[in-house]
Amino acid sequence: MITAQNIQRLLVLLVGILLSSCVSNKEILYFQDADMYKNTTIEYRENTIQPNDILSVTISAAIPETAIPYNRIVAANASANTSIEVLKLQGYLVNPEGFIALPVLGKVAAKGLTNSVLETTIINKLENGGHLVNPIVTVRLLNAKVTVLGEVQRPGTFSFTEQYLSVPQALGYAGDLTINGRRDDLLLIREVDGSRKITHLNLTTANWMDNPEYMLKPNDVLVVQPNRAKVKTAGYIGNVTTIVAIASLALSATILLTR
Repeated sequence: MITAQNIQRLLVLLVGILLSSCVSNKEILYFQDADMYKNTTIEYRENTIQPNDILSVTISAAIPETAIPYNRIVAANASANTSIEVLKLQGYLVNPEGFIALPVLGKVAAKGLTNSVLETTIINKLENGGHLVNPIVTVRLLNAKVTVLGEVQRPGTFSFTEQYLSVPQALGYAGDLTINGRRDDLLLIREVDGSRKITHLNLTTANWMDNPEYMLKPNDVLVVQPNRAKVKTAGYIGNVTTIVAIASLALSATILLTR
């Protein structure tokens, strides 16, 4: 027999579940100790070139005509508005062994080098081989991308052209975390030089901004886990709206039975 006392107990239980599903400000606010890090120096570390990277390599000289043979021929209809996808097709793919194939110079080792070191390497080859005098070489990565998964507004893989991209910027590409995203334990999956590393990031504090993980590397993956409220409401209860509806029905039944 359902009594008013039993219904009241059920109501108390449901309210307790509802309260336990709530998330405190400490779990949803970013960089809560930011005032402690108002003036910090940013250390930029160049990313190293990896297999499957697509590089733009431009070689120039004081006499432009002398550098033409050392550059890949660009389509006649190419313009300043050429899309990044077209540039990728015209770029140099780093093969699994870590080499790119340049006109005249042939195979050049690129894996594990930074863009600036590769530029210096190519300049030395041009000068020491008697190809060009005082050449200028520019190397740039064309297919940089990061993947953001989990509790964000727009999960997916995002291309970027900046040389440096931070974790907050990548989350901005994905539309920021949802209210159900866990801010104190993001997973950063990074594969560099044949090894995989998984790091846990806490966005509720600013003390990790000086770590190497603050700046992302191409092909990094960010995974935003659901918070405890999301996990609890994903079970048999359903969600907070369902809990409120059940509590309202229980309260109405209690009023009717105790009249």
